[in-house]
Order: sequence, then structure tokens, then C-alpha cells
Amino acid sequence: MEPAAAHRPVMVREVLELLDLRPDGIYIDVTLGGGGHARAILERLDRGRLLAIDQDPQALTRARDHLRGQEQKLVVMEGNFAQIDVWHAASGLALADGVVADLGMSSLQLADETRGFSFSRPDPLDMRMSPNTEITADEIVNQTGERELADLLFKLGEERHSRRIARAIVKARPIRTATELAQVVTRALPSRAGLHPMHPATRTFMALRLAVNRELENLEAFLARVLTVLRPGGRVVVLSYHSLEDRLVKHTFRRWQSEGQARLVTRKALRPSEAEVEQNPRSRSARLRAVEKIGQQEL
Repeated sequence: MEPAAAHRPVMVREVLELLDLRPDGIYIDVTLGGGGHARAILERLDRGRLLAIDQDPQALTRARDHLRGQEQKLVVMEGNFAQIDVWHAASGLALADGVVADLGMSSLQLADETRGFSFSRPDPLDMRMSPNTEITADEIVNQTGERELADLLFKLGEERHSRRIARAIVKARPIRTATELAQVVTRALPSRAGLHPMHPATRTFMALRLAVNRELENLEAFLARVLTVLRPGGRVVVLSYHSLEDRLVKHTFRRWQSEGQARLVTRKALRPSEAEVEQNPRSRSARLRAVEKIGQQEL
């Protein structure tokens, strides 16, 4: 497995600028992952504190090692960001000056040979980010009805060949590894589909990961609660990596503005620089948005 140092956080400079960090502020990183954004925040804190949350216990173990020496400014909790209000209350910290959510997978999770996130290795079809998640990708792939599976691939993966792929998956069952699934998907697609630079199985794998981890539902719950843990003037900064996430964040932020709950800090989503994409190709699909909570005195 890759060392923690192999993880490259996305758009760190832009995230820090949008958080408008104060050395004595309270901040929350709700998707700690490899600890890259958390470390950058901690290095700029003096008397401030950072609450770091992640549902993946392996990520927490690696991040604690990566953040060694910063313990006096750091509170780490295992949990899903959908319950941000619960974890914030349990931390005992004051209302936050900023919250950051990086919705992507870390390089470390992709490299984990027990998860099946990557279609380049014969890993088991698990795709759970937390061991407490009830369902695995194996169960969805091998037990879901063809029509339901096609709908899942279309809705969550935006896969226009969803029915062909679902039919091929049902016919090839049982499918036990990531590479086996990727091969079934690739063979199911028309030959011209393979001309796209994206791997033919990318959308299928994304749909399964979203379904297993209930990522959109958790994002909705997070957005419904996050303003309650922020002080007036505090900011929410979100990095998303595909259109379903970004659309949900964009519409929620705009609704908050129309309701007088927050003001947009970013009118449009920010994108990584060409230099960053060249150094870290996984950043190419990133979209960064931020809002600032409006307090009663500002209304």
C-alpha cells in the first residue's frame, strides 16, 4: 500500500483562501481522508482548533500519523459527515468559522486492494468506505434485478448504455472482482464507446460506489445540517468531482442565498489550474464552491 505521503490534496491554496482562515478560529474537516487539507489548515492555526471527521477507520489511522505533532490543535472523530451536528456537539468546540468537505476518494482508498474501487486490479467488489456500511458492491452486482440495476447505473452513473450493461452483468453472474466487472462492462459497450479517453467502466464503478455508500443521501443530510454548526460569517467550502454532487451543492448554496441564510463566495465553481491537473491528474474533474453564513445582525 502507498505511504500516506503519496496522497495529494486537491486545490489546497484555493480551499485555504475560501476558508479565510483565522489563526484562532475553529474549523471542521468533515472528510479527513489522507489529511492533506487538514495539515494545511493546522499549519495556519495558532490558538485555533480543527475537528477532523472520517468514516473510514483506516484513513483515520493514516491521517493521525500524517498529522503527528499537531495533536494539541486537533480533535479526530470516526463518523459520517451526514451527522456533522452530532460530531460537532460531541467535540465540545464552539461554533465553527469554517467547514470543508472534499467529496472525492483519496489515492490511498484507490490503492487499497481490499476495496475494489479500482478497475485495474482483481480486487474483491466491496467499495465500502466504512466497514459499518451494510451493503457491498458485490451484493448489488450479483443480487439486484436487471431493471433496477439499469436504473441505478443510469441515475447515479449517468451511464447512457445502462440497459446493455445491466443485461451483460446479469448474464455474467456471479462476478466477484473489479477487473472481472470492468471486462463485462467493456464488452457490453458498442465499440465506438471505447474511443473516449475515460475507461468504459468508469461510470458503472462510480454508480456502484455512490449506491453502496449512499453518498448523495449523505451529502444532502450534511447540507441540511452544516449551517447549524457555523457562526455568522462562517464559511462552507465543498470540493465535488462529478455533476450529481456539484449540482446538489450549487442548488443548495443558491437556495440558501435566496432565503437569506448565506451569501455566495464563489459565483461559479472554481477549477484546478492546468499546472495542478498536470501534476495530479485525479484533480481534473474537481469543482470548488463556497458560501458564507449570514447572521441575524447582517439581515
